[in-house]
Amino acid sequence: MRKNWAMPPPQHRIAVLALDHVVGLDLGTPSQVFGTARDGDGNLLYSIDVCTPGGRPVRSAAGYQVVPDHGLELLERADTIVLPGIHDGPALTEGTLDPEVHRALNAAYDRGARIMSICTGAFALAAAGLLDGRPATTHWAYASRFRRWHPRVQLNPEVLFVDDGRVLTSAGVAAGIDLCLHVIRTDHGSAVANRSARRCVVPPWRDGGQAQFIERPVPRVSDASTAGTRQWAQERLHEALTLRQLAGHASMSVRTFTRRFRAETGLSPARWLLQQRTDHARLLLETTDLAVDQVAQQSGFGTASALRQQLHQSIGVSPTAYRRTFRHAILD
Repeated sequence: MRKNWAMPPPQHRIAVLALDHVVGLDLGTPSQVFGTARDGDGNLLYSIDVCTPGGRPVRSAAGYQVVPDHGLELLERADTIVLPGIHDGPALTEGTLDPEVHRALNAAYDRGARIMSICTGAFALAAAGLLDGRPATTHWAYASRFRRWHPRVQLNPEVLFVDDGRVLTSAGVAAGIDLCLHVIRTDHGSAVANRSARRCVVPPWRDGGQAQFIERPVPRVSDASTAGTRQWAQERLHEALTLRQLAGHASMSVRTFTRRFRAETGLSPARWLLQQRTDHARLLLETTDLAVDQVAQQSGFGTASALRQQLHQSIGVSPTAYRRTFRHAILD
């Protein structure tokens, strides 16, 4: 009897465009993250190739050369194009782009390709005119320069990534991983994205609107730090903590506490507390057999309904689906 072998699904084609002075970690991120994405039968969902202008070697910011297998013709058939960050070159120093690259990126966008950037790769997208009038982000340290070269872009340097349909941008380094996982989740759902995160040993989800870890003057720990209160709150996530209680524990006024808390964490106290409770709920769902209402109580949401609503808003799944997905991911 003849066996009926199912054909694997067609792979989504990703082209990683490396420009001169490419950031090594950013260059490797798409291959590493997208390369782990598989369907339930173990079939790879993406093919990832690297290209450069003319197929020529380019320098990396880490002092080695990148020797690609492809030139810009790869962009003509790619479903998604990723531009890693750069540490030098005209896109970063002058706000301009090689005309050949400019034409190739616009032609790819016009035919319907999705285009993404990691970190300062957004400078290349902006120089190509693909970010004009759009919301976008890049590494916070380059925000002033970006605004100087590209005033028509709606830059928000305080978030991890921005999804504006077919054009997506991310902040520095690890935020590129977050964006790639977000794209996998968008393309194939949370189960596939969570398995990829497991294989990469990274958190499966960080909200794109989460603040970048922006460098600020470090306050003196003695009387200015809110670290002690943060630890105190983490031990009491099951309680209905108020901002006034948090400020009182830190022996500060609410106004002073809120200002110093944001300076140290990049988040408001309420946003930070919600994030901690969500993370704790996810940990309990992954590692215990507690009922959902018990998880909700121990993580401070109070009711299963409130926890369900928060998980739907944050990662798009119910507590039960999240637990089932992660149990399967661990077995995989």
